[in-house]
Amino acid sequence: MSPSVVTERLQKVLAGAGVGSRREIEQWIRAGRITVNGKVAGLGQKVTGREKILIDQRPVPALRKTRPSPRVLIYHKPSGEVCTRSDPEGRPTIFDHLPRLQGSRWINVGRLDLATSGLLLLTTDGELANALMHPSREIEREYAVRVQGTVSEATLMRIRAGIALEDGKAKFDSVDPSGGDGSNQWFRVVVSEGRNRLVRRVWEAVECRVSRLIRVRYGPVELSRSLRPGHHRLLKEKELGALYAAAGMGETVPD
Repeated sequence: MSPSVVTERLQKVLAGAGVGSRREIEQWIRAGRITVNGKVAGLGQKVTGREKILIDQRPVPALRKTRPSPRVLIYHKPSGEVCTRSDPEGRPTIFDHLPRLQGSRWINVGRLDLATSGLLLLTTDGELANALMHPSREIEREYAVRVQGTVSEATLMRIRAGIALEDGKAKFDSVDPSGGDGSNQWFRVVVSEGRNRLVRRVWEAVECRVSRLIRVRYGPVELSRSLRPGHHRLLKEKELGALYAAAGMGETVPD
């Protein structure tokens, strides 16, 4: 191979093409699901992108051809939808409402559980998705939370100090009252880690039940009131730049 030919790790090349997130692709490689020029791929293998690459014996188009610029959209997820591409129980999925793509696919940046609504980011850039979800970035997620139960100042102090959960201590970056009274109080909660059902579990640990949970912000991107549940929109150029910067990938969106 000529020294002038640029090679990159297989998972990075495939993620950049929107095949999946880098984490997903690494799992596929470990499982032996990817071949390069007829041979089972190895983790860390480098490619040019011009090879014959198969995933589950299905070809991936030549990756060095001209591809559309990465796209990112906000989807306002309603409660009752799942974040998988298909559901064995036949429940509606977020992908039912997204625009169809040719040559790439939408990759969701994290997930929201069935009962949680609000902002969900999806992108065709697997590297961006991987960076945004990586724990080292500590990207803030903000939620509006309606809580049933008595929330005293002492309870808020416990939450701010940190709560022991089965998978380690957890705490909110901030938690502030935002309206309501009695058994239905609203709070604004900010967290910077993506543990499964973290917000709900912290409230449950102090004997308060979350009756409604809405994600209103992911990093620099906010959910506007004009975007109705079940609808989506592409990010604007300024929003894209801020998101790539938050992911540690510079302020310029890749071509």
